Amino acid sequence: MPPSYVAWLRGVGIHEAGGRDLPAWSPEDALRVMDEHFIETAVVSVSTPGVCPTPDTRREEARHRSREVNETAADLVRNHPRRFGFFATLTVPDVDGALAEAAYALDGLHASGIILLANTHGRYLGDPDDAPLFEELNRRKAVLFVHPSEIVGPPAADVAAFAADFLLDTSRAAYRLVRNGFIRRYPDLKIILSHAGGFVPYASYRMAGAIALETSRPLEDVLDDFRSFYFDTAISSTPAALPSLMAFAKPGHVLFGSDWPFAPSAGVALFAGMLDAYAGLDDAGHAAINRGSAERLFPQFAPESP
Repeated sequence: MPPSYVAWLRGVGIHEAGGRDLPAWSPEDALRVMDEHFIETAVVSVSTPGVCPTPDTRREEARHRSREVNETAADLVRNHPRRFGFFATLTVPDVDGALAEAAYALDGLHASGIILLANTHGRYLGDPDDAPLFEELNRRKAVLFVHPSEIVGPPAADVAAFAADFLLDTSRAAYRLVRNGFIRRYPDLKIILSHAGGFVPYASYRMAGAIALETSRPLEDVLDDFRSFYFDTAISSTPAALPSLMAFAKPGHVLFGSDWPFAPSAGVALFAGMLDAYAGLDDAGHAAINRGSAERLFPQFAPESP
């Protein structure tokens, strides 16, 4: 949450995201929280509401803001090598702008990957217009991080969006990517779903069954597409959620996530502690979530050979 980005959001009347006030963030605070929780490297990203925070955001403004936040993130990485990487922010639904910014960020700024929101003002990932962007990211064998946004429509009274709607939003995007063939068409993309994939692990057979009925595809093929996703544990590493996630995800497809700064440091500690205490994983399983699986996705952060 770079200060200039937060100031811009406040300038267009946005003071919260998903029911949470926009939090303070600084490199110094980030390093402090990382050190408190033994996090050696963080891959940072700008999540909801991205650079198209309102339906009337001008294309030129979104392109300017995406370049600004990506260069800020690249400066962070340059100033603290091996402590940070970053997912580059793009301008979807402006696919032409997204293609140009992806090339700049990956080639010029050495981004670790790309972040896309599950939906932008009701336009979900998996839209046919996304094909050129996904084709290019697939060609690059990129890592793509999908983060939820607010669902279009009247909010449910007394229900915080981050508590329930975000999980549905991620599940909708995953469903569309599977249903519309993006997972099969772009097999070299590594797609991470935040917050343990929303409802995907728990409702996978229900969703896969619906797609199989509609498309006449074998159920196991559709399930395999859902299993191809990676999943982070941000505010999701509970003794209720982990059994479903670990039963569903492929080996090596679960990654530690903190959700800081939207989750306060005490929240990071709570969920990290539940993950550490989870008896359903052996030492190798814990090591994979804490580090090993991420090293395979981001080999630039693996220990250097002696």
